[in-house]
Amino acid sequence: MAIEARNVSKRFGDFVALDDVSVEVESGSLTALLGPSGSGKSTLLRVIAGLEQPDTGAVFISGKEATVLAPQKRGVGFVFQHYAPFKHMTVWENVAFGLKIRRRPKAEIRARVDQLLDLVQLAGLGKRYPAQLSGGQRQRMALARALAPEPEVLLLDEPFGALDARVRAELREWLRRLHDEVHVTTVFVTHDQEEALELADRIVVMNRGRVEQIAPPRELYDHPENAFVMSFVGPVNRLGDAWVRPHDVELRLEPNGSTQEAQIERIVRLGFETRVELVRDDGERLSAQLSRDEADELELEPGQIVYVRATRQRTFSA
Repeated sequence: MAIEARNVSKRFGDFVALDDVSVEVESGSLTALLGPSGSGKSTLLRVIAGLEQPDTGAVFISGKEATVLAPQKRGVGFVFQHYAPFKHMTVWENVAFGLKIRRRPKAEIRARVDQLLDLVQLAGLGKRYPAQLSGGQRQRMALARALAPEPEVLLLDEPFGALDARVRAELREWLRRLHDEVHVTTVFVTHDQEEALELADRIVVMNRGRVEQIAPPRELYDHPENAFVMSFVGPVNRLGDAWVRPHDVELRLEPNGSTQEAQIERIVRLGFETRVELVRDDGERLSAQLSRDEADELELEPGQIVYVRATRQRTFSA
């Protein structure tokens, strides 16, 4: 394992940020720490980096205990959401900084920085200053700088959170390709379920300082271990004691004995898919997710009466 956090707890006054958390991260993997604000995901990342000391528990990196090691001795690269580059340095100098303070040979620095700028698609922009870059370019520069000293582990704290939706989507795709090329063990924090599902090999779902479930994206979505994971990872309807994904809600124009009457309140067309918001005759609200072709075939309209049933549902013990 590249990273092990064993029974880690951390308090800030009366607030319990981490409560007996244990996580293992495989070498070369891309792991997401996913959860709402206050769930402990950023605190766990900072404990791994050495920026916070746990009250109890231990951290191991590449099999060696790192709990009391200073951050610079852990072999980690760290990228924050609001990356603060050296504004008076060029892009090339920012990326080279970590190598220079480690007194690497000049020829090695030149070769490494040029290689990284090409890798993060900033070749030809080395002479620019950070203020002359777009937000997405600055984040790619931050990743290049973190990768320059060849860290054993790369830690990213909501690296795309300050960017607009289009740039975030582009950088997610780019980061996945980058990881597949360099294979450095990477852990990233996010509260964006889509980001975690799209990028990660494994997802650690956290809530109120504890780990709720650790699993690959598909297993997490299809087989959540509890109601919190079901409700937090992907859209879901709560119908009494049951939980139903919108794509597991079937709509018909005629009843068939297993359906329930519902009225369409709103139709939202989202490119290739259509979301239909309904209220059943028992007052329960729910949404259904259809393909564009399915919605067009049914010729749905707001106010229309349809008949619905759940093709798959989950219940959880308290």
